[in-house]
Amino acid sequence: MKENTMADLTDTFERSCDHWSEAGRREMEGFYALASVDYSHLAKAIDWKSWLGKQQNAVKSRDLKLLDVACGSGKFPSALIAHAGVTNAEIRPIDYALLDPSYFSISEARNSLDLPFKAGAEYEVPLQDLECSVGYFDIVWATHALYAIPNKELKSGLERFVHAMGFGSNTDGIGFIAHASSRSHYLQFFEYYLEGFKGSKGTPYSSSEEIISVLTEMGVPIQIKEISYVNQASKAQESQVEKYLQRCLFDDTISLKEMLSNPITGPYLEGCYKDNTWQFKQHVSMIFLNTTADDLVGE
Repeated sequence: MKENTMADLTDTFERSCDHWSEAGRREMEGFYALASVDYSHLAKAIDWKSWLGKQQNAVKSRDLKLLDVACGSGKFPSALIAHAGVTNAEIRPIDYALLDPSYFSISEARNSLDLPFKAGAEYEVPLQDLECSVGYFDIVWATHALYAIPNKELKSGLERFVHAMGFGSNTDGIGFIAHASSRSHYLQFFEYYLEGFKGSKGTPYSSSEEIISVLTEMGVPIQIKEISYVNQASKAQESQVEKYLQRCLFDDTISLKEMLSNPITGPYLEGCYKDNTWQFKQHVSMIFLNTTADDLVGE
């Protein structure tokens, strides 16, 4: 009899936490060899320098207070420095708080920060368990961060998100969520994985459509900008592709060969391989909370 692996015994959230660890570093680095473009696309999509500058003007001479929800390894602030010119923005150092259920992630994100982002408070908890005063943060954002929140807990998580930015109070905090839609590789591949390897048992990833629906139901004013792009790699990069796909699933027990031979995931992956190139199509919703449409102007 085959021995049960950790991936067999745990559900989506628990596996994601297990993989955000030192033991998962090689898989993480392989994933970001392809997935770093996720953050460069976000960084180039609007004029973040002006967006942050406007928030600085709103709080006048004090430092902005920002919370990065499920901060991961700090790829988004790094992308803003590399691609959005925020280092030269007319803003004071930003007090950059880090929230993640994995201390490994908090440590990685903290070590990646550079000015204008200055490491601040740390919250080693899931978003649903965040405790802070209403409107404590001027900005709250979550970039490719909320996939593993179970649907039944999505509303409570988003309630903590908007509580932290002060929605419904007399504060003027704003928020930003970047999240893949149901048409995106991340969600489609995970759904095929659950069907092909888990007998359709397990918690699917949350989608941007679900997040938008919950925020709308809550009465939160939102603006949405959609972006599409492709994560791609050559045939010569298949070892990285394997790690990328394993990280998409938070399951490093299944090889690329096994994924390709599976009757559910195999046909999907074959459709992602064209002209000797792996191509994973992404459709991402950039959701701005309590932000005007004028702020969504590209660079």
